[in-house]
Amino acid sequence: MTKKLLLLAGDYVEDYEIMVPFQALGMLGYQVDAVCPDRKKGEHVLTAIHDFEGAQTYSEKPGHRFALTATFADVRHEDYAGLVIPGGRAPEYLRLNPQVIALVRAFADRPIAAICHAAQLLAAARIISGRRVSAYPACRPDVELADGIFADIAIDAAVTDGLLVTAPAWPAHPAWLAQFVAVLGARVEI
Repeated sequence: MTKKLLLLAGDYVEDYEIMVPFQALGMLGYQVDAVCPDRKKGEHVLTAIHDFEGAQTYSEKPGHRFALTATFADVRHEDYAGLVIPGGRAPEYLRLNPQVIALVRAFADRPIAAICHAAQLLAAARIISGRRVSAYPACRPDVELADGIFADIAIDAAVTDGLLVTAPAWPAHPAWLAQFVAVLGARVEI
């Protein structure tokens, strides 16, 4: 089995939701190819830091420049064991790109880790019908309109449905990444 994973990024991706899985999966020995449509290896996407500070929704602050490690146009989905889709604002506009939708659909029978607003991409790709999917609560209508079953779970929890692992937001990283690693068939030994 290949030790390569694809990570789909775009400007204003949530900072923790791209940085943490990129680093954690790399630590486990995976080559994580981070790509963005219309960008090349070595170019950057801007991130945003989302926090929960008692408002009706999350707050947003400038994050970092995240360096892409591969070129979107060169990606062959067959080369990857799984797909990671972080949240933030990127999924909102990435779902309008037919190449992105085709790429997400190509992973429908392989492990996918999607967090927060990534459910917007899963819904647009029409790959969640009848499946339990968690997401940031504001994405519940997207999940349900795509005939998915919204999993209303704690913000630090995750849910696995077959090869699909989803979570509501970055506080779920420990559960989300542990479940994704299990779906990948990897073992973590201490």
